[in-house]
Amino acid sequence: MAKVLVVDRIHQAGLDLLKSQVDVELETAYQLNQLELIKRVSECAALVVRSETQVTAEVLEAGEQLQVVGRAGVGVDNIDLESATRRGIAVVNAPTGNTMAAAEHTIAMLLALARNIPRADAAMKRGEWKRGALMGVEVRGKTLGVIGLGRVGAQVAQRARGLEMRVLAFDPYVSPERAAILGVELTSFEQVLSQSDFLTLHTPLTGNTRSLLGENELGSIKKGARLLNVARGGLIDEEALLTALTSGHIEGVAHPSVVATPHLGASTVEAQAEVAKEVVEQVLAVLRGHPAQYTVNAPFVPSEVHGEVSHYLQVAADVGKIAVQMVDGQLSRITVRHKGDLVDQAAGALKAAALVGILQPLTDERVNLVNAELLAQQHGLHIGEESSGFSSDQYANLVTLEMGDGDALIRVSGTYLHGRTHIVQIQEYWLDAVLETPFLLVIDHTDQPGLIGAVGGIAGNYDVNIASMAVGRREVRGHAAMVLGLDNPMPETALEDVRSIRFIRSARVIQLDG
Repeated sequence: MAKVLVVDRIHQAGLDLLKSQVDVELETAYQLNQLELIKRVSECAALVVRSETQVTAEVLEAGEQLQVVGRAGVGVDNIDLESATRRGIAVVNAPTGNTMAAAEHTIAMLLALARNIPRADAAMKRGEWKRGALMGVEVRGKTLGVIGLGRVGAQVAQRARGLEMRVLAFDPYVSPERAAILGVELTSFEQVLSQSDFLTLHTPLTGNTRSLLGENELGSIKKGARLLNVARGGLIDEEALLTALTSGHIEGVAHPSVVATPHLGASTVEAQAEVAKEVVEQVLAVLRGHPAQYTVNAPFVPSEVHGEVSHYLQVAADVGKIAVQMVDGQLSRITVRHKGDLVDQAAGALKAAALVGILQPLTDERVNLVNAELLAQQHGLHIGEESSGFSSDQYANLVTLEMGDGDALIRVSGTYLHGRTHIVQIQEYWLDAVLETPFLLVIDHTDQPGLIGAVGGIAGNYDVNIASMAVGRREVRGHAAMVLGLDNPMPETALEDVRSIRFIRSARVIQLDG
């Protein structure tokens, strides 16, 4: 029998599921210190924790029979993933158990704002009867704007449709087909802000989404709109929000007009039960030799090719990260192409690695080689794959990614040389850009004398250090691509100066280290 050790308190539903398994021996031991945990884990096949217990490298090393660590929740920051992966220990979590709870909490907040319920409740408890000062609005017929149409956003949209609301959404990584299934109108960020009576945020907090709603964005919101945030606080610039509330431009969030709660999105009995059952199901799958849907560390790669494959997994992820930042407009199609002698043993891993690079900037979930394709499918992305065991003319292995919408496709190819990823193709241009800096400046231009110097002069004026340069062109003084490796970020004003140079058609900064 496989011994499962539960060291943090989870809902009884999860414990009951474990108890019902004839091939599992359940053991619970709460509030263990590290030494006690190291001693207890030595005979266990599975360890189940929440956020309290630190699963360190020492704990994992002591778990000589340990096959899986289950985290009853989403975050796995308390688990040493590198050590777990190195020792072949699967780490699984429960990312979907609280989806419905968060969606329902959003709807509850929406209705509370619409009908001034918290203010009315507080007034009644003060012995006041001020109906006139608490006039609300109906949500029927109003427009709800949803920024982020992932799991929670999609559930909120469906429930809002049941309330007879019109639903607009902005999510550049969700396909029109997926939006149509949900009954949602997919539109631009600006249109969602300007047309919504209620606006709700459901995006992860990343470097790109921090202060997603700043002074300019809040000023663009429809006057009198009500704003909801059941995601992460850092998505909104709080000082700018206070200004918008005080001026009356925004009607509600949580002011006198604001409804505020502690972090209650997942705080329901049902959600906690679902999280407990979900993580137990993942643990049981691993113990029985089946793939677990929510494994958060890397999959198995044959030992005889592990070293070489690991290099190209990084190449594929780098190619994905660059390509996704070059896409303008709606992303609806992805094609991964790989050529070379790794195809037979690593084609699936290379495809997953490319998707890791694409999806990492878009979600606060841990994206890995196992779940990347599933997450892409949940976004409604169309993923094609083409493989060839024959190498290209110049490279033993080549990973190419095409992505975009319709004819507006981005093409990026990469390979591994001399210990680093080399980007060797952008669109139809062949070049050799070594990835050794945290930022790239990618320029589409017409080859002309003095143009490189002009770009370098602007970078120097803004104290931006250029570490490397690669240029590819089809013909002398014809269309060309330039890739500059930057040691530090280029300010937007500097980028605008670059774009204003004659013969430059487009210029964008790609971030590689975040």
